[in-house]
Amino acid sequence: MKEFEKIVNTAWDNRDKIDSKSDQSIINAIKETIELVNKGKIRVAEKKSNEWIVHQWIKKAILLSFKTNEMQTLAGPYATWWDKVKGKTSGWGREEHKKAGFRMVPNGVVRHGSFIAKNVVLMPSFVNIGAYIDEGTMMDTFSRAGSCCQIGKNCHISAGSGVGGVLEPLQANPTIIEDNVFLGAMSEVVEGVIVSEGSVLSMGCYIGQSTKIVNRSTGKIIYGKVPPYSVVVPGTLPDKKNPQSPSLYCVVIIKQVDEKTRSKTS
Repeated sequence: MKEFEKIVNTAWDNRDKIDSKSDQSIINAIKETIELVNKGKIRVAEKKSNEWIVHQWIKKAILLSFKTNEMQTLAGPYATWWDKVKGKTSGWGREEHKKAGFRMVPNGVVRHGSFIAKNVVLMPSFVNIGAYIDEGTMMDTFSRAGSCCQIGKNCHISAGSGVGGVLEPLQANPTIIEDNVFLGAMSEVVEGVIVSEGSVLSMGCYIGQSTKIVNRSTGKIIYGKVPPYSVVVPGTLPDKKNPQSPSLYCVVIIKQVDEKTRSKTS
């Protein structure tokens, strides 16, 4: 890994000169890095000592791959696509699917360079390169896992909802959904926001880095991270200086997850 990291970082510093004809050691380092992400051996972000650590060099490898990969035709049952990233399950047979251990419903799109753990269910959804989806999670119909996002174990990403991807700017952290999270239908979590373990987001919650997250019981406002086991709903905040002006969107923590919440989201 240290050798790959060194080669990728050096290539990144000279990225204007990188293409499909670059030195084979660079091509191999990029390909092998993405292959390791594809297999779940390494990941863009991982939690250590209760803090999320982002491996920016892996993001660099993914971005460099768009310079080193040639465009190619990708054949499907109803159409042909023109892209630089093949499908994760392209060419798979029965044995490969059994070994991978996840269920993939027709018309789901999973790009090579993403990792899908065992017992994941993929309805017709989209999973982008660099994403990591852990065991027992369901990506429901028309949900989206953006590039490099991290989704934990036993989550439900409901129909039409999206977990944002972050490749650029390079220093930006990926969007993270921790274990046992319920993300309600038509919700969006983007811009590197972290939804902590066990939280439940109601239908139609939109959270980015500038979204105010208001605790209804205390009035405290935070940004960028939903605390563990929060029940979150959409809301609005009035302008205290001008109550007659339009209210602004926010999300509201109304309580901690309890048995009643779990019975509704089970």
